[in-house]
Amino acid sequence: MPRKRLSEASLRLKQAFHPESLMMTYAYKPELSEGALKVPIFQTSTFVFKTAEEGKAFFEIAYGLRKKGETESAGLIYSRINNPDLEILEERLALWDGAEACAVFNTGMAAIATTLMALVHPGDIVLYSTPLYGGTDHLLKHVLPVFGVRAVPFRAAACAGAEDLTAALAAAGVAATDHVSVLLVETPANPTNALVDLAACAEFAERRGAGGRRPLVLVDNTFLGPLWQQPLRHGADIVLYSATKYIGGHSDLLAGAALGARAVLEPVRALRTFFGTLADPWTGWLLMRSLETLKLRMTSAMKNARYVADFLAAHEKVERVYYLGHLRDGDPQYAVYRRQCSGPGAMVSFEVKGGEPDAFRFLNALRLVKLAVSLGGTESLAEHPYSMTHADVSPEAKRAAGISDRMIRLSVGIEHPDDTIADLSQALSQV
Repeated sequence: MPRKRLSEASLRLKQAFHPESLMMTYAYKPELSEGALKVPIFQTSTFVFKTAEEGKAFFEIAYGLRKKGETESAGLIYSRINNPDLEILEERLALWDGAEACAVFNTGMAAIATTLMALVHPGDIVLYSTPLYGGTDHLLKHVLPVFGVRAVPFRAAACAGAEDLTAALAAAGVAATDHVSVLLVETPANPTNALVDLAACAEFAERRGAGGRRPLVLVDNTFLGPLWQQPLRHGADIVLYSATKYIGGHSDLLAGAALGARAVLEPVRALRTFFGTLADPWTGWLLMRSLETLKLRMTSAMKNARYVADFLAAHEKVERVYYLGHLRDGDPQYAVYRRQCSGPGAMVSFEVKGGEPDAFRFLNALRLVKLAVSLGGTESLAEHPYSMTHADVSPEAKRAAGISDRMIRLSVGIEHPDDTIADLSQALSQV
């Protein structure tokens, strides 16, 4: 059987150093790759077995035909199942959230869809927060019902405690005996930055599970990333990411991730194999490159966003700004922010005075900031959620979630903040 990938030296490093220091070396043995300082790209579809007996053992473990022995590790078989780049990436990515295990995917939606399909069954109920990303909204409302799964919404900003989640189920006619398999929350919410109290979610799950199966709490943490919020520390079972965003951070790849306890992720990893939603080796290598600068990039963008948000809040043509850094004592969301977030991130949404034509005039006038969807890259991006990322959400649902046609979503990048503000200023002059 192959040697364990994690050496005793790596394990000692994990205990001694911070994640940003470990991103350069953790879980990698240069001596197994000709002494290469950086992890090579294992650009191969399949792997050679030393013996037929070894191949048999690898498949027994990979397909769950037997439990892995204490001295065994999952052998390399085929890059749809596992690959050295992705295994090392998963070990490193798990450090940020303090997770026991990680599974990477070829997109953020692949991570969300594969995870949900692995955890829900016909007749189950998914309770979810609104607003959330339009792709996730479509999956819940139009795909899962085909498989007999019902999705019940609750408004993120209205969740002040476990009782509010129970009330949302009761209002939808869900009985106490109905099985809620998953509580899916996106916090901060896309695009309003509304927060969901994760401690309340964990309490709700415990109460609901007292009479039967406990719902699993899934948290899409894409907006704040692993630096400014660690949902697993607040009772979540699985944290989800579109790794395309801050984790990738350069707008040059697509990827997703799910992190949590090894046992909780086991069915997710198994379904990933048969759905074929594992990321490719090149993407894994690019993500490892990005992890080395994750803290630098996210810290720079967060600092820039504060200047941008303050500018927008003071501008006469801006109706309202949605930014976590502007929460203050007395706002019911402030206590949640202080309890579960370590920073406000770099996502700022705001409403221009007027309507969609005014929002479009602003967007069309931008020069430095790019008019594009996605977020979390080195460059600043602006988009119109009502007609773009959330176009598939019904007008009624958008209104209920606080998404107006005059709202702009801004992902602040790492440009000089004075330049970003100057561009926003000249664009607002066109409104």
